[in-house]
Amino acid sequence: MDMFYVAVELRRNPHLVGKPVVVGSDGSRGVVAAASYEARRFGVFSAMSSSQAKRLCPQAIFLPGDHGHYSDVSAEVFQVFNEFTPLVEGLSLDEAFLDVSGSLRLFGSGSTIAHEVRRRVVEVTQLTCSVGIAPNKFLAKLASVVAKPKASRQGVVAGHGVYEVLPNRELEFLYPLGVDALWGVGPVTLKKLQGLGIKTVGDLAVFDLKVLIAVLGDSQGRHLAMLAQGIDNRDVEPDRDAKSIGHEETFSSDITQYENAHDHLVRLADSVATRCRNSGVGARTISLKIKYADFQLVTRSCSVEMPISTAPAMVRLLEPLLRSIDLKAGIRLLGVSARNLVAPEQQMSLFDMSSGDESANNLDTAWSTTTSAIDEIRDRFGDSAIKPASTLGQERDPSSSKWGPSDPKSQ
Repeated sequence: MDMFYVAVELRRNPHLVGKPVVVGSDGSRGVVAAASYEARRFGVFSAMSSSQAKRLCPQAIFLPGDHGHYSDVSAEVFQVFNEFTPLVEGLSLDEAFLDVSGSLRLFGSGSTIAHEVRRRVVEVTQLTCSVGIAPNKFLAKLASVVAKPKASRQGVVAGHGVYEVLPNRELEFLYPLGVDALWGVGPVTLKKLQGLGIKTVGDLAVFDLKVLIAVLGDSQGRHLAMLAQGIDNRDVEPDRDAKSIGHEETFSSDITQYENAHDHLVRLADSVATRCRNSGVGARTISLKIKYADFQLVTRSCSVEMPISTAPAMVRLLEPLLRSIDLKAGIRLLGVSARNLVAPEQQMSLFDMSSGDESANNLDTAWSTTTSAIDEIRDRFGDSAIKPASTLGQERDPSSSKWGPSDPKSQ
């Protein structure tokens, strides 16, 4: 999808069309989630700090974002994808791989299908997308980037919309690209490659593999050498199971008190547990993530034998982890995540009360009926209709602060 979050906001606010719009937090610790092409003309891009975005584009209009609404629109988009093939692998709310090799007889060539997908997405959502076509996932991803509109100081230039890398012409397309176009080439790896005189994918394709492995390591060296030849044998995997479900928040002022941190912990655990239940999974591992004011990162995890999916059970596991961490330096960010996700199992007896893992599992059982009622209330009246008591004094909704806090003066 083209600038998806921003595009959805422009659909709701047509008067903002043509202006530099940013979705994300406008606070000093905020992050840009998406930027309109008009904002990108000034060098504003996703994942950039909001403070830097403001310096580059002082006239940018910041919108806080509405992740729930974006999810709803994403579902509409994916319904269109599924009209053409059941082999749809979602990468995020706004991006997916489609394997249409089994749909060619029904719908026509890959190019024909791509143009029809774009037409249907506009018809259903009034939003645009860019489509890359290629013999494999890696090249299709690169082709979709080429298909997108381009923003520069001179203006915004419409993209191809659809761009196809034809069979037997993969290297002709790939070799001229900068080596940073390859998956796995971040700033550190790019610096190493440039130190070897490697600037383009073509340079990498003819470089000595032994030297590359010596510099990057065996796994990464071989991985990049394969990509440089356009080789990617991965299948499109529909309905991929999530590996983790988590939520983290950056605070406008550092937290130094356990009680304050605990209240946020309860709220985040409630959000994660709700998402686990909505996905029909329980977690065997619960993790706590702390980032201090100096950006030092600390993580702690705890595992249980039987999966859990209620907030009280998760909090029971997280409380000792939080107590073990020194908060005096000030917490900048707090996060909770659930991993080792599996289908829920029959829990142990409620009356088999003990400590540690079993206590968490017993809490999960005890709260299962109550949690079902809470989910029904939220489904009917919204997520804010019922909350943990300790979070009632916190006005922040996890979904509204996904990209960082607003500064107190702007709240």
